[in-house]
Amino acid sequence: MSKVLRAGPPTYGHCRLLVQFLAFAAGLLAALAAPASARALRLVVLGDSLTAGFGVPPGKAFPDQLEAALRARGWRVDVVNAGVSGDTTGDGLARYEWAVPADADALIVELGANDMLRGLPPDETRQALMAIIEKAKAKRLPTLIAGMRAAPNLGAEYDRAFDAIYPALAEAEGAILYPFFLEGVAGDATLNQPDGLHPTVAGVAVVTNRILPYVEDLLRRANS
Repeated sequence: MSKVLRAGPPTYGHCRLLVQFLAFAAGLLAALAAPASARALRLVVLGDSLTAGFGVPPGKAFPDQLEAALRARGWRVDVVNAGVSGDTTGDGLARYEWAVPADADALIVELGANDMLRGLPPDETRQALMAIIEKAKAKRLPTLIAGMRAAPNLGAEYDRAFDAIYPALAEAEGAILYPFFLEGVAGDATLNQPDGLHPTVAGVAVVTNRILPYVEDLLRRANS
């Protein structure tokens, strides 16, 4: 008479394997169901030489240091350097369509220093910046405006008109305002290159650390 073999109760090893398999399957399903938004955010910095990285080594420009700082704080973000040395706000507006890709998630506008250095009419600067911001709004692109201040040798009237551009636009357009891009760096010879206008690598680090909380607010808007 043959014996009938019966399976015994599951052992601890069997149970552990089953739990591991179920955990693996759940993780796989979660990965497959992950939304497209799980990709890294794309943050574009539209700017002039202060963005492009004039006079600093490759990989040490503001967008590079900003990306590193954000990633160190847990953000999955790629920061695009759309800076061109010498650009005015009008130049930035003229190249907006190809400088800001369609898959951008957020925008920093760092322009205006060259307008001021050339003594361009503040209203011209305001109009160009407003046009840039409205292009971003049309694409529902959260925007941070990096403010600039006029040099004192341009006269009190020019200073008042120019300095007022950035806070007024930010309020009117619902953008985030960082009041002065070179805060903590302007006028400090130890943080600027010999021209007194462009930050050193250490100066860029100061700019990055100071603007970082504002950029995180911008990315939270992009994620909402």
